[in-house]
Amino acid sequence: MKGQSLYLECAGGISGDMTVAALLDVGADRQALQSALDSIPLKFRTEISRVKKNGIECCDFSVILEEETHDHDMDYLFGHEHSHEHTHAHEHAHGHHHDHEHHHTHRGMNEISQIINLTYMTEQAKTLALSVFSIIAVAESKAHGIPVEQVHFHEVGAVDSIVDVIAMSVCFDSLGIQNVYVPRIFEGTGTIRCQHGILPVPVPAVANIIQEYSLPVELSSAKGEFITPTGAAFVAAVRTSGILPKKMTIVRTGMGAGKRTYEHPNILRAMLIKEDCLENDGCSDSIVKIETNIDDCTGENLGFVMEELFAAGARDVFYTPCFMKKNRPAWVLNVICTENSCQSMEDIIFTHTTTIGMRKFKAERSILDRKVVDVQTQYGTARVKCVQLGGKERYYPEYESVAALARNSHVAFYDMYNEIIKAASSCKG
Repeated sequence: MKGQSLYLECAGGISGDMTVAALLDVGADRQALQSALDSIPLKFRTEISRVKKNGIECCDFSVILEEETHDHDMDYLFGHEHSHEHTHAHEHAHGHHHDHEHHHTHRGMNEISQIINLTYMTEQAKTLALSVFSIIAVAESKAHGIPVEQVHFHEVGAVDSIVDVIAMSVCFDSLGIQNVYVPRIFEGTGTIRCQHGILPVPVPAVANIIQEYSLPVELSSAKGEFITPTGAAFVAAVRTSGILPKKMTIVRTGMGAGKRTYEHPNILRAMLIKEDCLENDGCSDSIVKIETNIDDCTGENLGFVMEELFAAGARDVFYTPCFMKKNRPAWVLNVICTENSCQSMEDIIFTHTTTIGMRKFKAERSILDRKVVDVQTQYGTARVKCVQLGGKERYYPEYESVAALARNSHVAFYDMYNEIIKAASSCKG
């Protein structure tokens, strides 16, 4: 079913392999994952198995490389007295200026983007994978004081991370998730060894992601690194809210095992949830409305801003004509977005318009329970939004599907729209 909600319970932290395992366990499409893994132009193999963590059965996803890493070697990670130099560490990036690692292949964002684009997966999954890696690269560039284009991932860590990110993106996309709830992420304390030496927990890249995306972290006295850059970046990319619905039912639960052994369970729990609706099948959540008056931008400029805002995840963008001081014709830019994406929307508006200030309003909204389904018609497959109201269903075909089928079949738009609704009604969504 499309349009599901996901609750990530990160009481045991979050990493790339934990995320893939939890999503697989909660019902992600294994065939879609295998097709993607088979097409990645890198040398590796993967294993999916069942393991016990603290007596709880979990799914385990492992990326196995020819060259051994020390990601899960507890003595290496935390036994600082034994060694002070080693170049391997899963998921930690570095600038290419480290001379002692010159004999290894280094992969930057350009190379990683090429690998992702060559992988067999949906455009939505590719977009998510690129977004996750971009978030990591920006965080690493800030941590090490180098430009983003100079951030390179060590050969071993890069292969591991690329596979994890592609796998989590394909799994997430296959579930048709609409809302992602992450109320908190557990993190430990102390230090960890990586290729830069001894770093504090959370490591600088993770701390930067937490800061940039206002992730809700709960720090404890437990020793260890529970949040990796890949795990933090995934949450930053998909999280839509930190407040769980007041009423919900759990549809399915998945348990993802971490590789490290801590006193605190290293487990990620993923739950597909259904939000229990209120009267008239309506649910309630909150959104943010941003608005600003603009009287000195061209229509082309404003059109570009709208495209950028939608690409960044805005729920809606629109302009309202108005008159400002001295009767100047102007526009009020309105953006509807989640609270989590508010900062990125503001950055786009400040960067690409002439405005020097904007207004923000947080508002509660009532929404009908909905899902997006694929409907088969005599002309082809169409995407339809199915809405519940008073125990009955209403169907709203997606514009792009109607337009594409109308053009390909040389049928009037209105007739095609009605044909899709008829097909949706006959198969009950």
